[in-house]
Amino acid sequence: MWVFICNFVVSLQNQKNMLINFSVQNFGSIKDKQTLSFEAVKDDHLEDYYVIHTNGLRLLKLGLIYGANASGKTTVLKALQFLKDIVLKPQEQKSQSLNFDPFLFDVDTSKQNTIFNIDFIQNNIRYLYEVELNRKSIVREALSYAKNPSSTKKTLNIFERTTDVKKQLTNIVFNSEIKIDDVYSKTLISNTLWNNTVLGGFLKTNVELKELTDITNWFDSYLAPIVYTQSELDNYITNSIDECEINKTIVLDILRKADFNLSDIFIKKEEEDIPEELLDFLEKQKDIPKDKIQELKDKRKITAITLEFEHIVKNKPYSLSFNKESQGTQRYYGFAGILYLLIKKSVVFSIDELESSLHPDLFQHFLLSFLVNSKQSQLIATTHNREILNNKDIFRKDAIWITDKDNEECATELYSLADFDTYVIRDTTNILNAYKLGKLGGTPNLGSYYININDESE
Repeated sequence: MWVFICNFVVSLQNQKNMLINFSVQNFGSIKDKQTLSFEAVKDDHLEDYYVIHTNGLRLLKLGLIYGANASGKTTVLKALQFLKDIVLKPQEQKSQSLNFDPFLFDVDTSKQNTIFNIDFIQNNIRYLYEVELNRKSIVREALSYAKNPSSTKKTLNIFERTTDVKKQLTNIVFNSEIKIDDVYSKTLISNTLWNNTVLGGFLKTNVELKELTDITNWFDSYLAPIVYTQSELDNYITNSIDECEINKTIVLDILRKADFNLSDIFIKKEEEDIPEELLDFLEKQKDIPKDKIQELKDKRKITAITLEFEHIVKNKPYSLSFNKESQGTQRYYGFAGILYLLIKKSVVFSIDELESSLHPDLFQHFLLSFLVNSKQSQLIATTHNREILNNKDIFRKDAIWITDKDNEECATELYSLADFDTYVIRDTTNILNAYKLGKLGGTPNLGSYYININDESE
């Protein structure tokens, strides 16, 4: 996935392109429709740090998702990533299946369609996009925009797509106000396979259409890939620094302010021959453009980059290879680059288990650095770090989300602290204690500590 991150960085634009709402139904552990919203409630608490005003809307910069293990936190992020993928990476053949699972703990839902809804701002226009699908095909698809960005009461349809499942054929109907030549329309329909979105078909078609260009650009340029705990960010950040897309001086400043004793970053490059087996492996990867593969074949060499950090100890410089640095240093080097992009660009990042390898104080420092400095970006993160919940001076209730599993159906429910009535959460309520006691949900239902192995079968 991160092979393409540099292409993503290049395409970022300095404009407010925001995520408003995202809903998903029948995907993974999610059965019924669940919505992650960035629309701020009327409360003006920490307004200057959390809220971005755009197009008559008040949109939050941050969404933190709490919940027990296996409660569906990561599933929310994966659903958003899956939607991005079906838009930007259309299938090449009709016979290919869409790689996801619906909610499987129910006989009915396992046979029902999955539905995504996303509501966002691109180029100062509020778009609403809906996709209904199953493993075999995109069943229905619609795109519209709101005439008044601050409300969705009056929307204008751009296109509607339906699929003849028996014939495996797509039909697209554009609004009469959308200017598209009949020949172009027919070409787009023929390129939109029954298992492709219209947006994916558009990317394979030599057609110019502003509305579809806007939408695909939003998914490509604003919505970044998920950062997992195992994501190797160092190559991405290092390449971006080397290509002057990320400012090394600022990254160093971010690291120093996070109490990492670094005086410099050294990037060394050396050309090496490409092993034949590596070329064979790269050719099999869907994410790498064919022209890039051909370029490597022609060149037969690859540039190896090594990374070293310089430390000053007793007024003497010492260089240490990146691999010898602590896991926390390695992790935060990647986060320093992400923080730079969140501050400098307009982008939304999703980070799974943000607290991984980070001291609780550093976790809080990262979030506050983002909130204080970022003006046009958003961050979605899953976390188990509860300390921030003990300080109302640094969080808003509508920015804290919880995933919980329904006891009967084992399905994910998603809700924010702002959804609770005042008799559950008052202004004087200690949120951390309420969460620990299970009053807010999202905590594991643990059994006894004692494990009896005396009855173990021989």
